[in-house]
Amino acid sequence: MTKEIIKIEDLKREFTMGTETVHALKGISFIINEGEFVTIMGSSGSGKSTMLNILGCLDQPTSGTYDIDNVSIKDLSRNELAAIRNEKIGFIFQSYNLLARTSAIENVELPLLYNSKVTSEERRERAIKALEMVGLGERLHHTPSQLSGGQQQRVAIARSLVNNPVMILADEATGNLDTRTSYEIMALFQELNQQGITITFVTHEPDIAAFSNRTIILKDGLIMQDYKNHKVLSASEQLAKLPKEEPVL
Repeated sequence: MTKEIIKIEDLKREFTMGTETVHALKGISFIINEGEFVTIMGSSGSGKSTMLNILGCLDQPTSGTYDIDNVSIKDLSRNELAAIRNEKIGFIFQSYNLLARTSAIENVELPLLYNSKVTSEERRERAIKALEMVGLGERLHHTPSQLSGGQQQRVAIARSLVNNPVMILADEATGNLDTRTSYEIMALFQELNQQGITITFVTHEPDIAAFSNRTIILKDGLIMQDYKNHKVLSASEQLAKLPKEEPVL
């Protein structure tokens, strides 16, 4: 039996701007099952950012329902929403959002500081394991300034994994990276997905969507397309096809 991680029904979000009402989402319905790798695409004004904020429990819909891991977020208090964000969702942002003067391992430990069930020893163990999963086992004590952009994003991915979330929610996670580093990060996402991790990836880049199993396209607050990708590209294969970088003399 496939487990539903995300279930959204007739979701609407309206904003009042002065005397006008802006209909950002106009009645959206979809389900994301455990183990899926879904990209949500849309140009500026499509409702993509509003959708991301609702998925991440940073905002509440005007009407309709949103369940994550069989928990309805309707009527939850701010503290309850914060708990859902901390325990069920692993966030990854375009700008990494790492603490500048803090080592990689301390950045990864951050979400666990709010989890009273985890001891300091277990917190450290889980942070090391997460950094090893993203290939940074040798960089535990480096600060962000000592890491490349791709390595910083790997730290952010490790931080998103450390709480064993039901879903990773990535917002333009390759937006600040060059093509080679983007493909390296997408290869990592594909590896994590193959291990059973559910990923929802918000992007405006069609070449990035080609690495996912399913694409949802938003336009003017509605779903225009929702399709399975039957020719999923391998990011590691695309990476191998890139011209070799010339060594700097």
